[in-house]
Amino acid sequence: MKARGAISLLTLALSLPVEAVERQSLAARISTQPVEVQLDGKLDEAVWADAPVNGRFYQYQPEDGRNAPEHLRTTVRVLVDRDALVFGVRAWNGDPKTLNGTLARRDKVDRDQDFIGIWIDPSGHGRSAQFVRVNVAGVMSDGIYRADEDEDDLGPDYPVESAVHLLPDGYSMEVRWPLSSLRFPYGEGKPWRVMVERSVPHADGMLLLSAPLKKESLHFIAEMEELEGIAKVLPEVRDKPYWELRPEITHRIRDDYSKGSSQTSVGLDISARPRADWVFNATLNPDFSQVEIDAPTSSTSQVALSLPEKRPFFLESADVLGMRLPAFYSRTIAEPRWGMRATWRGADADATALSLSDRAGGVVMRGTPYGTQEHVSASDSKVTLLRARSHGEQVVAGAFLSDRDYGQGGRNTVLGVDGQWRLPANGDSHTQLAWTAMASRTSAQFGEDGVARSGAVRGSGYGYSRLNYSSDDWFNIAQLEVVGSNFANDNGFVPQAGIVKGDLELNRRMGARDLALFDAYETELHLGLRETRTLSNEVVERWVRPGIWLFAGRQTRFWAKAGFDQLRAHSGGKLHRVPAAHFGIESSPSARFVKLEGELTLGRQLDTEADAVGQGGNLQLEANLRFPLPGGWSLESDHRWNRAWVKHDKLQDYSDSGWRWVGTLHATPRDALRLIVQNTAAQRQDRLPYLLEPWGERYQHRSLLYKRTTRHDRIVSVGATTDTNGALPGASKGLTLKVQWGI
Repeated sequence: MKARGAISLLTLALSLPVEAVERQSLAARISTQPVEVQLDGKLDEAVWADAPVNGRFYQYQPEDGRNAPEHLRTTVRVLVDRDALVFGVRAWNGDPKTLNGTLARRDKVDRDQDFIGIWIDPSGHGRSAQFVRVNVAGVMSDGIYRADEDEDDLGPDYPVESAVHLLPDGYSMEVRWPLSSLRFPYGEGKPWRVMVERSVPHADGMLLLSAPLKKESLHFIAEMEELEGIAKVLPEVRDKPYWELRPEITHRIRDDYSKGSSQTSVGLDISARPRADWVFNATLNPDFSQVEIDAPTSSTSQVALSLPEKRPFFLESADVLGMRLPAFYSRTIAEPRWGMRATWRGADADATALSLSDRAGGVVMRGTPYGTQEHVSASDSKVTLLRARSHGEQVVAGAFLSDRDYGQGGRNTVLGVDGQWRLPANGDSHTQLAWTAMASRTSAQFGEDGVARSGAVRGSGYGYSRLNYSSDDWFNIAQLEVVGSNFANDNGFVPQAGIVKGDLELNRRMGARDLALFDAYETELHLGLRETRTLSNEVVERWVRPGIWLFAGRQTRFWAKAGFDQLRAHSGGKLHRVPAAHFGIESSPSARFVKLEGELTLGRQLDTEADAVGQGGNLQLEANLRFPLPGGWSLESDHRWNRAWVKHDKLQDYSDSGWRWVGTLHATPRDALRLIVQNTAAQRQDRLPYLLEPWGERYQHRSLLYKRTTRHDRIVSVGATTDTNGALPGASKGLTLKVQWGI
């Protein structure tokens, strides 16, 4: 028996291909007066009966180009008044017992759950969209999507309200999205664009869209539809001002290895929108406590650069920044005293300006050809960012200035331009070119004490270009990056400098395949090529990686690559051959085992410290479980393992391992208790002939958090943390109480 359910086979067999679908609009009921709707998910008010019914839905996954099956039909009604957009969704389902969705943390709504997603592009440019997803238990994920990078950012939290009503043959849902949280031009602009999605995990992970999106499209919002009639109400709301004050109080007690301290801090976030196209933000002494994140860090100020941004001050203009990671990255700003910013969005252009004072304690990254130097800054600094873009039908062009002033003559300034060009579609093929060019001037140099001091002025440059091509048969990416030896961007992230890097990724789409054990909806042959050289023409790394990729039922993605790689540990060292096999998998095995994600590398590994090659590997594995409990409670149990090792002459010289468990107990949609347990260990043995000094490190982290959200803007958090370092006696303990509310 093939690994498909009987219902999924029947569904796919009876669904007819969509021959040709012209982009249509989403009809709405428009009112310049407030519309009264009791948000209970039932759609039983008279106003819903007067709203136009939109019933067009198309399959996107597992196979696009097909109409939505009749037994999973979905309808959408939209109400628009001067305060909000209200969506009413009716979703039919053959067997309501198959609906999957339990209480979970915010932003944890994924394809393993039945949900409705709403995507809105108020600018109409098709470059970004705000989105919200609500599962059948009423849990919400929200954020912003940037089309140029084809990526979601789950950082923003919008004041969206929703309600779900379960029915014998499916469910209905109401979602109210305030216009105050949508950003749009003041004058006449492009029509608003909207898309509604529906996830049906029990139907082989089916994803239905109100727009006929194809797999070969460059991004997810390429076929969003116009929202009818919105222009009638915008003159009534574009001059309506909105503002919000969000105070917070944090009290923290710490015992750092027998050294006690107690601190109370008061912070304030201010947001003001005098009219539709302008937003002003200010922040005073914002706090970002360990209790607010799921990944343990060593302190509250040195937050890991890889964590997603959650501080509202930095999220307001994420769509306007629209820059690649090296240009500006808010995580380089550790603990601001104060900050101010202004953002403007016009019909054909947008801009943002930011200024703030940052305390010492952040991590500053400076690249070299063979690694990244990290400096824990012991200097306060002032940060300035200016950004402006113009939008055309096919071309977006921008410029920016980034500056970090450490005082006493120590400074880093970056000036740059960037852009994207989408070539007109040629049949089913799509092409996009993106570029960035920057010049830096740096007088700040870091000593061993972390203090930035004035030194010799160093200037350098940076260049990047990327070409994306997508069609029915191919998905290819070519990238070229050149980084000057002295290039630095202390407000961004540049892991290497003094290098030229070229990447080529060729993916031949082979379509659906009937494999031995299961059917694959998509298969691809892959070839990845990379070469990195220093500016003096020394090879740093060289990749040749042929492989395969496939997509099958239960949201399963699998890839395997043969790596014929070469790596050099340091300048003047040997260019080592490090052949290895690379494997990866993503899947949603069942309604309880909602996520399995893993990557494994086995073969020859370079021990950079010893400048020698041995047998080894790297394993990263994540498993997420969800359990419904009596009384409507639920438990999330998320596990993550990682291990890296290198053996010389069958003796293990180096190993690095870690395990993290995040367990969250949900009593109500507003109350959650979260526990984090993390253990990490790394060690090196003294082996001849390398004569390296042996060492070992062990860390443990424990944290417990209770969080209650009485409304979107009123949150109380109480958390306790314990950290132990194997090299030190005792432990570091902390207790944090944090209260936030909106005015």
